[in-house]
Order: sequence, then C-alpha cells, then structure tokens
Amino acid sequence: MFELTQDKVHDERRQGEAFAPLSAYDASQKKFYIESYGCAMNFADSEVVASILIDKGFGVTQNSEQADLIFLNTCSIREKAELTVRKRLTEFRRLKKEKPGLLVGVLGCMAERLKSKFIEEEKLVDLVVGPDAYRSLPTLIEEAETGQKGVNVLLSREETYADISPIRLNSNGVTAFVSIMRGCNNMCSFCVVPFTRGRERSRDADSIIKECKELFANGYREVTLLGQNVDSYSWIDENNNEKVSFAILMERVAKISPLLRVRFSTSHPKDITDEVLFTIKKYDNICNNIHLPVQSGSTRILQMMNRTYTREWYISKINRIREIIPGCGLSTDMISGFCTETEEDHKETLSLMEYCEYDLAYMYYYSERPGTLAERKYKDDVPEEIKKTRLKEVIALHRIQSLTSMQKQVGKIARVLIEGNSKKSDAHWAGRSDINKVVVFPKANNDLSKGSYADVLITKCTAGTLLGKIKED
Repeated sequence: MFELTQDKVHDERRQGEAFAPLSAYDASQKKFYIESYGCAMNFADSEVVASILIDKGFGVTQNSEQADLIFLNTCSIREKAELTVRKRLTEFRRLKKEKPGLLVGVLGCMAERLKSKFIEEEKLVDLVVGPDAYRSLPTLIEEAETGQKGVNVLLSREETYADISPIRLNSNGVTAFVSIMRGCNNMCSFCVVPFTRGRERSRDADSIIKECKELFANGYREVTLLGQNVDSYSWIDENNNEKVSFAILMERVAKISPLLRVRFSTSHPKDITDEVLFTIKKYDNICNNIHLPVQSGSTRILQMMNRTYTREWYISKINRIREIIPGCGLSTDMISGFCTETEEDHKETLSLMEYCEYDLAYMYYYSERPGTLAERKYKDDVPEEIKKTRLKEVIALHRIQSLTSMQKQVGKIARVLIEGNSKKSDAHWAGRSDINKVVVFPKANNDLSKGSYADVLITKCTAGTLLGKIKED
C-alpha cells in the first residue's frame, strides 16, 4: 500500500488510499507493502520501486500483515518525520517476530544518514536503500533472504530512472506525478536534500514526453512535473542540438493535448524565469498556480539560510508573476524560529505574508537536521516554546488569508477537472480549479464523469473548499 501523507498547515499527517486492484496480482507471489512519507518526489519514487519489483515477479498488497516485504520510503526534512518512521519500524519489528521471514526495509532520504543505526545498532531493518539505488533492490532482497543485510546508499550523477514506467499505485486515475529531474544544487543551510539525493541531473526530455503521452492515452488528464527545483531543468536534445529548458519542456507537454493539464513543483525563487511565466500565460492547460517557497520574510535570516535572495527581491518576483499572470495562485513554505531569529525577523515574515496573500502555505518551526550547514555553523538558539508561538501566529494569519482567498472566488466561473466523488457525498463531484482550489458541486443530468472538465459557478465557500453548481448555458 502507498500511505499518502502530506504535511498540512498544522503539521499533521494525512492518509489516503491505494488504487491498485489486488486482483491484478498472483496470490502465490511474494508481496510487498510500501508506506511513503514526505514530499511528492517520495511518492513518485515509490511508484518507480513498485515498477521495479513487479517487473521482477513480486506482487503488491494493501495490508502489511499479508506482506513478505515491507518498505518505508522516508523523509529527513524534519525531525517529526523521522520520529514517525521510527515508531512504524518498531511496530513492524513486532510483526517480524510473529512472521519469520518477513523483511523490512528503509528507502529514501533517511537511508544514507541512518543506515548504521537502523541495521547495526537498533536492528530495526534488513535493507537500507538510497534514492539512487532502487534498481539494486531485487539483488539486495535476495541477499537479505539469506540473512545478510542489504545496503546500497550510493548517490549517482546519472540516475534518473528515465526508462522505468512507474506503477500508479497512489493515483486516482486522473492525476499523476512525472519526475523530470533528481537532486538539488542549492545548498540551503537548513536542508539535507543535497546530501540525501545528490546533485541535480535532468531526465531525458523525450522520455518525459513519452510518459506523459502514455498517461493521457490511459485516461489521465493532469500531470505534475516534479523536481526539487524544476526551473533548473536542462537537457540537450542531440537530434537537433537544442537545449531544452524547463519552459520548453513544459510547452512540449502542454502541446500533447489541450485536455491534458500541466502543473509543476517546486520552483526556487532565484530560478523561475520570465520565459516560464510567459509559457504559463500562453497555454490554457498550464495551470496558473506557482509554489514559490520563501522560508522567511527577513533578509538577514534568508542570508543565513543561503537562499541567495533578499526580501525585496522576492517581493519583486511576486509582483512580476502577478503582472504577467493576473490572478495566479500562489503557495509557499515558511519556517519559524530559524537560528538567531528575533521578534523583528518574525514580524518581517508576517508582513511579507500580508503582502503576498498566499492561497496555500506549508508552515513549520525549525528543526535542526544533522549534517547541514546550519547544524555545523549556527546555534539552534530559539527556544522551542517561542518557535511554536511564532508558528501559531504565522498559521493564524494564513488561515485568515486562505479564507479571504476562497471568498474572492465566489461569483466566478471555475474550470474544474473532476477527480471523483466528493468525500462526503456520492451525489457530488469533487475536483480542482486551475489555481488549485478544491471545488465540490452537485451531479446533474449530463455526460460528466471522472476525468471530465466542468465550468462551475462558485456560489459559496468554506475555509478549504469552493462550493458551486454547473454553469448554465
């Protein structure tokens, strides 16, 4: 099973469902079970892992108690994510006692950093596999079955898994993630990603287009192009000696069909270009929604974070987005309580939020990560109580802004891609608008179905959902 977990504004985990029909797999096969934590890239990676294992004859199960292999695809961005994974590993250790032969493995970002602890000291797992080593999983499983410990955490400068067609176990059949690059060259002082995922490398553009075309042919109507920093995408097309930038790649995907929506995540403020913005403006099927993490509203803190821009520069980028794409949806990441943050720094964060009026924000208090520049260079000197207090103020402001953002949509027409039934009622459809708002509306006597587009008149809203009805001709 893929356990869908996404950090919400109050830092809780949200679980979802797997969509792979179990009947598709032979009951006699050895079965694997996967839980994924953290960012969208981890969920996309789990789909690659599933493809590799199924290709080698393994089956999948949604029930960990029926599994012969259990994998946790992990995240190291914050301490809470690691604590959650440790708790799950302890639970699976008890399951191993009840089921001899069960293998437990850790995948992803925690693998490299904690391999010795997991295998040698705490004896929690049988396999530890880093993000660039998933092709070695079948061999490592064979080794683990003989009593050896399977470990491969080597980082690669070439691996992009471009030739692997992911198994869409965590998809609703309408939307899908497509990884376009791996790694990160931005050495933000608080972040472990460059150390756990390695340096940037871009995937073959032709393989990306091929995957997106196959998804469209199979009924998918939205793709999200994924990378730690998508705006750094760069690939040389040797057929015509053309450099494919992110803007060019996005245009190629958009041209597959006007019925295929295109989203992307994540952008670094320093790298998103006018070329990208004008490409978004040019194509109706590229969603007017940009995730632009700022992390802090204080230039002093931004410099300590090694974000390479100032408060004023970031504001000018927001202004440029709104100039080229009026009404563009904006989301961000924000960290409260970074090293040496003062009350004045915190107030600058609040004032930046007031200016930017984000539609959505992912907000956390600072959690020092071992091995980062911040851990080596700065003292984590903001008391946790103050971090939490400041985070509460950030969240409170954003909730007001989020509700205001929703209220501004009332009376407007939203183009909605239907993703399925509403969670609360089978008599209602649910989907998302171009600017990434959840929209719920009644079913009517028409030809709409999951994967269809509908023009919806927004009549009212809650803090998190737009409510409406089909636009009358």
